[in-house]
Amino acid sequence: MPGESSATRVLIVGATSAIAVEVARAYAERGAGLFLVGRNPERLAAVADDLRVRGAGTVETAVLDVLERERHAGVLGRAFAGGLDVALLAHGALPNQQRCQEDPEAAVAALEVNFTSAVALLTSLATLFAAQRHGTIAVITSVAGDRGRQSNYVYGAAKGGLTVFLQGLRNRLHPAGVAVVTLKPGFVDTPMTQAVPRTALFSTARRAGRAIHRAIEARRSVAYIPWFWRPIMIFVTSLPEPLFKRLRL
Repeated sequence: MPGESSATRVLIVGATSAIAVEVARAYAERGAGLFLVGRNPERLAAVADDLRVRGAGTVETAVLDVLERERHAGVLGRAFAGGLDVALLAHGALPNQQRCQEDPEAAVAALEVNFTSAVALLTSLATLFAAQRHGTIAVITSVAGDRGRQSNYVYGAAKGGLTVFLQGLRNRLHPAGVAVVTLKPGFVDTPMTQAVPRTALFSTARRAGRAIHRAIEARRSVAYIPWFWRPIMIFVTSLPEPLFKRLRL
């Protein structure tokens, strides 16, 4: 990725989420140009104003519901005007697992917002980045995708599928000089996780956002956020299935 400067151009989808805001602030402090995409126009405008004050070179916005796939091309075309250095997908929603178990439509909706919409965006982004032959595509997935657990396996399935998709995309785009960064946060204290009981494993949005910024800048293939989730998930994924299925996780 080119060194950060006022010429660096960054697209963030899901730009109003707590973690995405912190990533955007890290780029703004270095004078980057930002193209922010989100569903809520008022919140999007407030974030844009905050980033201008923090030193962003330029800030543009586009209102988009990621489920409206027919609008993806137009928004990405605007974002790519003049080229992009970084594209970060940070959108997603934590579904109610119990409701997903009882309602097939809820389960499918969770997969659409957390997996299918990202695949659609990434397919278009991959073509654009491959054509310019440089840049970084980064995507926030989750440690939940490393192994299916009864407490959130619908969300985990979406994030696990996204992780595998990114593995293939990374392999495809490497010859074109395009990095694909898979970001795997654990528990982060944000509005999305407000119903989850707080433990010592929770990170702040600021800490997670800064770690994500560093991982993107370093063009890392896979980054656990914070780092200690890597050994935790190695342990979880190594448990034998006969034992694992008896655990209430």
